[in-house]
Amino acid sequence: GVWGQNIPSKAKSRMGVKAYYIDSKEAVSSDDLKRIGVYEWKLDADNYEKEGKLDQICKDRGYNYRDEVDSNKIPDLQSKLAIFFDEHLHDDEEIRFFLNGSGYFDVRDNDRNDRWVRIECGKGDLITLPAGIYHRFSPDDKMHFHVMRLFIGEPVWTAWSRKEASTDERTSRSQYVKNFTQTA
Repeated sequence: GVWGQNIPSKAKSRMGVKAYYIDSKEAVSSDDLKRIGVYEWKLDADNYEKEGKLDQICKDRGYNYRDEVDSNKIPDLQSKLAIFFDEHLHDDEEIRFFLNGSGYFDVRDNDRNDRWVRIECGKGDLITLPAGIYHRFSPDDKMHFHVMRLFIGEPVWTAWSRKEASTDERTSRSQYVKNFTQTA
C-alpha cells in the first residue's frame, strides 16, 4: 500500500517526516524523497549531544559549521517569512535540524511535472535539501521554529529566486537536474 496509509500519526512521526503532494495530498515516501535528493533523519532533539547521531551525520557528510535560528528572535519575522516562501534554490546543500517548533519545506519534484511536495518537519527532524533544488519554507500555524543550520565550510546563505531567468542557468541547478532527473 501507500507509505503511511492506515498508520496512526504517532507511528508515522517515528518513521520519518510526513511528505505529500500539495495538489492531491498523495503520500510521498522516504524513498521518493531520496529520488529527488532529499534526505531525512529522526534525532532526539533534547539529547542529541549524548545520542551522538548528529555528530556522526556531520562527520559522514562533512558538516563543520553550525548555528541556530529561533523564529521568536527574528526581528520583523513577517518580512523574513516572505523571503523564505519565495521559490528559490541555493548553490549549496540546505541542512536543517528542528530543535523545536515546526514548519514546511516545499520542494519541486522534477520527474512529476514540477509538482510541489510538502515536507512537514517538527522537533527532532533533520532534513537535507540538495544544491539546486527549487524549494521554499514556511512555518505552520503555530508560527514557531527553532532550527540548527548546518553547513560545509564557510556558510553562504544566498537564495536565488526562480523568478529570475538566470537562476535556471546556475551550475548548481544544471547539476541538480543532471543528477536527480530520471531519463525516459
